[in-house]
Amino acid sequence: MNTLHATFTRALDLHHGRVDLGFGAGGRAMAQLVAELFARAFANDYLARGDDGAVLPAPAPGERLVVSTDGHVVSPLFFPGGDIGSLSVHGTVNDLAVMGARPLYLTAGFILEEGFPLAELARIVDSMAAAARTAGVLVVAGDTKVVERGKGDGVFITTAGVGALPAGRDPGGARARPGDAVLVSGGIGEHGMAILAQREALAFESTIVSDSAPLNGLVEALYGAVPAAAIRVLRDPTRGGLATTLNEIAAQSGVGIELEEGTIPVAAPVRAACELLGLDPLYVANEGKLVAVCTAEAADALLAALRAHPLGAQAACIGAVTADPQRFVQIRTGFGGRRMVDWLAGEQLPRIC
Repeated sequence: MNTLHATFTRALDLHHGRVDLGFGAGGRAMAQLVAELFARAFANDYLARGDDGAVLPAPAPGERLVVSTDGHVVSPLFFPGGDIGSLSVHGTVNDLAVMGARPLYLTAGFILEEGFPLAELARIVDSMAAAARTAGVLVVAGDTKVVERGKGDGVFITTAGVGALPAGRDPGGARARPGDAVLVSGGIGEHGMAILAQREALAFESTIVSDSAPLNGLVEALYGAVPAAAIRVLRDPTRGGLATTLNEIAAQSGVGIELEEGTIPVAAPVRAACELLGLDPLYVANEGKLVAVCTAEAADALLAALRAHPLGAQAACIGAVTADPQRFVQIRTGFGGRRMVDWLAGEQLPRIC
């Protein structure tokens, strides 16, 4: 965003105006959109310079940089518990957090469709800015493009993030070991079912609300509770849900994972909706939950730290890592049997993030 300092004779009509192709053309109209909407919402000293990039301070001595990027095409744009704006912040913040990093900065790219209402765009941008403030990150650079009517779907957002990884932290998918405990921070499947219910206008007795939230505070609580080396793996189980995330970890680490069905938290409305629609909550997306694989000795302390945080009140130990050259994820059912928890085949719920 390098068009922050132009002056304009008439303010944007953020109540009744609509996106037009001029907003993506690089001229006065684009400069006005950037200045009066994006720069206002994301105001900070780095962005205010108006250059083609942001010059940022280096992390503290001994820290390393972590970089992540994510695209967001969720439909509908607004849903119970969030919208594409807050989701775009949470998605990248969480990708950095589960790497053990302290998220610091974001950049944002917007693909806008001609004719999209400026009032809805302003609502999305304001939500995004509020989410960034809550997560403690700054949006320091960005880009805006406009496509012709009918060649987009309102708004797509791509975010990239930079975080600082403190010395001693090194969680990774290849670090799980037999005997480790598997923890989850709360009820699964809430985001995917909230999106589906909104998209299909499904009426349930209780509204299902997305769990979309920034996880960096929760991750810091974990690292404050045990030595860093005791935390082997951190992941946010988004697309493909808990099942796919655990299969990824098993494959990376060359281990098996055995789950206890009765310990996996699933809210009653989510469970009922999944049963009605023939879905397995293990495969439904989350946007505000984390999976932690830790040493068995650290499990109780990490559970206590999770449960003491508002985002981890329903945390549970749901299984253990096993020695299995086949790298299978299995679940022990309430009837005493076992079943395979395989990779998700195909796209269960498209455009949920």
